Amino acid sequence: MTTFGYFLSSEEHDSKELVRQTKLAEEAGLEVLWISDHFHPWLDEQGESSFVWSVIGAVSQATSLPVTTAVTCPIIRVHPAIIAQAAATAQTLLDGGFRLGVGAGEALNEHILGDQWPPAEQRQRMLEEAVDGYIHTAPAADMVEAFHKAGGEGRPCAAGLKVCWANDEAEARKTVHRLWPNQGIPGEAAQLLPLPRHFEQLAQFVTEEAATRSTPCGPSPEAHLSAIRAHVDAGFDEVYIAQIGTEQEGFFEFYSTRILPRLRERRSRELS
Repeated sequence: MTTFGYFLSSEEHDSKELVRQTKLAEEAGLEVLWISDHFHPWLDEQGESSFVWSVIGAVSQATSLPVTTAVTCPIIRVHPAIIAQAAATAQTLLDGGFRLGVGAGEALNEHILGDQWPPAEQRQRMLEEAVDGYIHTAPAADMVEAFHKAGGEGRPCAAGLKVCWANDEAEARKTVHRLWPNQGIPGEAAQLLPLPRHFEQLAQFVTEEAATRSTPCGPSPEAHLSAIRAHVDAGFDEVYIAQIGTEQEGFFEFYSTRILPRLRERRSRELS
C-alpha cells in the first residue's frame, strides 16, 4: 500500500512558509512529510536554504504528520554524532514520527568546511552502514528490485516527485524552467558542482522541455495522476509530491479534491 505525502522544499521556500505548507498539507489530507536538508539552494533564483533541524522543531508543533529528511548527509558537513543528537531530538518532538533519511551528499552542500570532496565510491562506502531504506527521484522499478534483492526486503522505498499545478499549463512550464532548470542538467554535475552559480552556468543551456520532462505541469489531473502512478507501479511504498512555485493554496485544493480521492480509491481497490 502506497502512502502519499508532501515534499517541503527547503531550497525554494523560507522557514515560515515551510511551516505554513505543513499545515496546508495536513488539511488537504496528505499523510506524511519530506523535507530537504540543504546548505545552499541549487540556484540563487530558488533563494532559500534554512537550517533543517530548526524547521523540523517548528513543524513538530504545527502538525501531527510524520517527517523524514530527504536527505541528510551524515559524513562530512555535520559530524554523525551531532546528526544523531538532532535526529533523536526530532524524534521526541514528533512523538516517534521522525525518520532520518540519509544520502552520500553533493559538493554543493558538503564542501563548505573546506574538506576534500571524496569520489562517489568512497562516499558510498562511508554511508553504507547508515542505510535504513531507499530514496529515489524517478520511477525506477529496477532500482527498487535491486534494493530488495540486496537485503532491503521489508524496508521502505520512498520517491520524490516535483509538480507545478497552475490554471495555465504554459505558465506552469515557465515557472519550472525559471526555478528548477537544474533538473535538466545531465550526468554527475549535481554531485560535483560546489556553488549555485556553477549550476546557473549550466542551467542556461537547459531548455524548457528538458527542465519539465519529468514534472507534471498545469491543471490536468491525468498528468499528475500518471506521474504518481508510475512511482506506485515501480514499487515505491511512499510518494512525496512537491509543488514548485507560489501557487500553494491552489495546489493543495487541487490535490485534496481531484488527486488524492482517486489515489485512495485505487488503493482501496488494491486492498480489497
